Amino acid sequence: MHEARLYKTQDDGSVECMLCAHRCRITDGHKGICGVRENSGGVLNTLVYGSLIAEAVDPIEKKPFFHYLPGSASYSVSTVGCNFRCLHCQNFTISQMPKPKAENRITGTAATPVEIVRRVQSAGCSSIAYTYTEPTIFFEYAYDTAMLAHEQGIKNLFVTNGFMTPECVKEMTGLIDAANVDIKAFTEEFYKKVCGARLAPVLDSIENLRAAGVWVEVTT
Repeated sequence: MHEARLYKTQDDGSVECMLCAHRCRITDGHKGICGVRENSGGVLNTLVYGSLIAEAVDPIEKKPFFHYLPGSASYSVSTVGCNFRCLHCQNFTISQMPKPKAENRITGTAATPVEIVRRVQSAGCSSIAYTYTEPTIFFEYAYDTAMLAHEQGIKNLFVTNGFMTPECVKEMTGLIDAANVDIKAFTEEFYKKVCGARLAPVLDSIENLRAAGVWVEVTT
């Protein structure tokens, strides 16, 4: 386990996760909606740090980014878990794996941030894409990898549902170079019924990311 960023411990021993807009209040021994952040005695831990479930070299247009580093290759990485429960998710076998009524387990292949950056360099990629599931929920892993990547001149890309807090956007400022935000629909009803989330925080995140100097592209 690895201690999480962006949380507050409450007087009753529960923790408030401040990473995504669910702002889960998690009691001792339990996990948040994403299934990969757990309260252990008043300390919020991420359960997926250093554990990749998927990695591949992709054309950056596949992420999809069409106006940022066009024609380049991006090294895609992901862990299990997601803060949405989209009924139409094409990656549900890994995004929903840690959740109750799914496989309810954390799995993956061990890889440190240093090892990821080395693989990116060996593959000749100009960027790392944190993608496939939801990078917000493996933020600490992405954060440490992004820091090392920047030291080597490698760009960092978030392919995200955008359901992050302003605190999260502030924390990633200067580390994430570009973000593609996937807007699932334009109604709160759809987000509630199909995704288990809300639209408003997604729209806010797009504005916050742009204000933070992140290159933003939108998928609809």
